[in-house]
Amino acid sequence: MRYTPQHFSRRLTHFGIIGVSLVSLLRLSSCATMPIVDSTLEPRRLGREFPTYTASPETESTLIPFTEPTGQLTLRAAFASALLNGPTLAAFSWEVRAREAGAIQAGLLPNPKFSLEVEEFGGGGGRTAFDSSDTTIRLGQLFELGDKRAKRQRVATLERDLAAWDYETHRLDVLTTVVKAFVAVLATQRHVALAEEQVGVAEEAIQTIAGQVKVGAVSPAEESRAQVALAKSQIDLALRKQEQAAAQLRLAATWGSPTVTFSAVTGDLEGIIPPPSVDDLLSHLSHNPDVARWDVEKEHRSAVLELEQARQIPDVEVDTGVRYINADKTAALVFETNVPLMLFDKNQGHIQEASARLAKVNAEQRAAEVQSQAALTVAHQALFSSFEHITTLRDTIIPQAHSTFEEVNQAYRRGGLRYLDVLDARRTLFELRGRYVEALANYHSAVADVERLIAKPLDTLGHMDEED
Repeated sequence: MRYTPQHFSRRLTHFGIIGVSLVSLLRLSSCATMPIVDSTLEPRRLGREFPTYTASPETESTLIPFTEPTGQLTLRAAFASALLNGPTLAAFSWEVRAREAGAIQAGLLPNPKFSLEVEEFGGGGGRTAFDSSDTTIRLGQLFELGDKRAKRQRVATLERDLAAWDYETHRLDVLTTVVKAFVAVLATQRHVALAEEQVGVAEEAIQTIAGQVKVGAVSPAEESRAQVALAKSQIDLALRKQEQAAAQLRLAATWGSPTVTFSAVTGDLEGIIPPPSVDDLLSHLSHNPDVARWDVEKEHRSAVLELEQARQIPDVEVDTGVRYINADKTAALVFETNVPLMLFDKNQGHIQEASARLAKVNAEQRAAEVQSQAALTVAHQALFSSFEHITTLRDTIIPQAHSTFEEVNQAYRRGGLRYLDVLDARRTLFELRGRYVEALANYHSAVADVERLIAKPLDTLGHMDEED
């Protein structure tokens, strides 16, 4: 008798009964699947009113079309540009999506196996074709014991949460970088304006001295000194313009642009407030994502340890099917199970590794807290120092220097002083005004560092919110 498709049909009928039973077992085991909980991280208060790039599972891994800012650029517009178009933040967002996909994959059941085995066919003697063959059809399934799948999915879900913390950390880093770059442009604009003013004053001085030289009121050497002072002022102006162009490029780079399309930035560089005490700032340090993330890190490493411990329990592979014996036209059920013997590899190395990493987490958390406290203390010192510097220059030193310059200039016009005295007084005044701009820039840079470390604006410290 030859092998025909009808033989397979009868065998598959037997196999179908066994398949239904095995599928029922699979459905029972799939009940242990842990649902993916949407635990979207609530952004820290700092800058959360601005939309950020968020990768979507339905979109391709490309950046959203972006229009370069033009004209006068505000800080809010710079924030929006960097948060929506910054390539690094987008990469962190896609990492969150990747971890979410990994959590889904970790919760899937192992695929069943189908096998077809034909024995005793062909050959010599009376064994020709399929007349004496035995055909076995099997359906196999690996059953994971010890709740491994749920624990594996728990680890993957916590890894997704850690990726969300990394995204939030970088979001705050972007805000801080933008503020510092924006303030740098704002400060260079003020420096350029001061340098232009110096050039204008030097040009006026040359005209005045040239007239005095003609009438013999002063020596021609005074005019030479004025020419040198003008040349120096023009060099300083060129250098300040180069600094401004470089600062503009650094700001444009925060949203991924290699060129500058805006004309200037606009903002209140002189808007300052008295700094809070360092103790008040330290009380808000727990909002820092570098510190807050460690609770999730602890939970993740604990989950990894539980998973490695569960892997000590051997999994069971079950194969069941039907064998059709062609020689006597009969069928029989077959059953096979495979269980590894945990004699040598009991996963002891991975368990010890996970235990060590769990024990390590407390030291790492403490190190993160100490580093954040030290950084906040240093940032507060810089903030307080720059605030004191600003107020001293603004309220005392610059007014005195301005009065001195006016007195020296008037005395020179009356012939009571040399022009060298005027140059010295003018240079001192402009140097102090330049230091004032630098102190303002340092103040706002320190504010950005402090706000990054406490993850909220300084002007909201007296207000309660859901994070407090």
